[in-house]
Amino acid sequence: MTHQEYILGLLENAKEAQREFENYTQEQVDAIVKVVAKTVYDNAEELAKMAIEETRMGVYEDKVAKNRGKAKVIWNNLKDKKSVGIIDTDEEQGLMYVAKPIGVIGAVTPTTNPIVTPMCNAMFALKGRNAIVVAPHPRSEMCSRRTVELINKELEKLNAPKNLIQIIHDSSIERTNELMKVVDVVLATGGMGVVKAAYSSGKPSYGVGAGNVQVVLDRDVDYLDATAKIIAGRKFDNGIICSGEQTIIAPNDKYDEVVKAMEANGAYYIEEQSVVDKFRKAIFNEKGIINKDVVGQSVQDVAKLAGVEVPEDTKVILLATNGIGKEDILCKEKMCPVMAAFKYDTFDEALHIAQTNLDLEGRGHSTAVHSNNIENIKKAGVYLTVSRLVVNAPSSTTAGGSLTNGFAPSTTLGCGTWGNNAISENLDYKHLINVSRIGMVIDKKVPTDEEIWA
Repeated sequence: MTHQEYILGLLENAKEAQREFENYTQEQVDAIVKVVAKTVYDNAEELAKMAIEETRMGVYEDKVAKNRGKAKVIWNNLKDKKSVGIIDTDEEQGLMYVAKPIGVIGAVTPTTNPIVTPMCNAMFALKGRNAIVVAPHPRSEMCSRRTVELINKELEKLNAPKNLIQIIHDSSIERTNELMKVVDVVLATGGMGVVKAAYSSGKPSYGVGAGNVQVVLDRDVDYLDATAKIIAGRKFDNGIICSGEQTIIAPNDKYDEVVKAMEANGAYYIEEQSVVDKFRKAIFNEKGIINKDVVGQSVQDVAKLAGVEVPEDTKVILLATNGIGKEDILCKEKMCPVMAAFKYDTFDEALHIAQTNLDLEGRGHSTAVHSNNIENIKKAGVYLTVSRLVVNAPSSTTAGGSLTNGFAPSTTLGCGTWGNNAISENLDYKHLINVSRIGMVIDKKVPTDEEIWA
């Protein structure tokens, strides 16, 4: 069987399932979406263990927390939303909005998030009465397949249409490319190569951009509290999350205080450039591309690769830099528990540093600011080319939506045109439905030409 024949077989199965599913009520749809989340929540430990063993990246306890956390926060956000029939009315404008399914969704999922991304994509697809076919990263196919198998086992108990959720076996670039050609919409989560392939597939596609979260500390915050949040975000799952903190940009006159606060919370600060250079060479190759051997690895493993000894209890390595943007390779995204440190004199300068680093990598993604000055917070939101500005919270675990902010809970974080993406917000179920608008004649005075142009 050719790759094309195999994929077309999955597509026909999906279409048949979707045609049946299209007639489900909102209550029936929500029962199915809930099962997807609850299955991952209930099997969080098994799936986290499988992911660690297969990918050899990340932290078991963090993956358990991620599986449970994403499952509950996404379901909590979806459970009261309408996605069947008339979902909204605007009496003033005489409009009614009717949700319709798209059809079959193709989801390309990454090795860095092999459990929650298939879960999340499936929840959004099913909320819109679509079927979904998952193309897992080859390095994490087994744990992604196990996730889908466990979910489908539970869906059988609800007599859900068979093949609503399918996953490619013996995943490969060829099979993924074939899938992207034939589905109705592509969700591409992973490296820029995957995203570009999705956009070149000829199908509507939602992709993500590169992360490189800059963290600006204002002068008016409790540095012990702020740096505790920053380190918690940076070290989560050994730093493989795209929304993880990458830098600290601290006031020049408070820099030593910030460093001491970082150290008190478990950071190991290195200022000597000859030592810092060892980390530059360990983390990035001569072409400026991240070394795959550091991705998702522990502090001790990264330090060992650099040939540097760090204290056993170190949570994050903090490196002094010698420039911004293109001047220092450490200004790029580092998918391990390593951060870069910068000094600023004015808040405007802090934003300039952050933006310069984003221009190197990470435009459109996210930035974090720790501040109690609402004017500075607004200034950062206006100035920076990011889709999310996280305020006074760990970016890593909240930029993708949480119970404590208003971002849509998701594992796919759109970066707008800055990041070559179609959306500048977190992907949600609303992106996976078509909406028909019923327009009634409205009873209001029609303005004259003179009134219109007055």
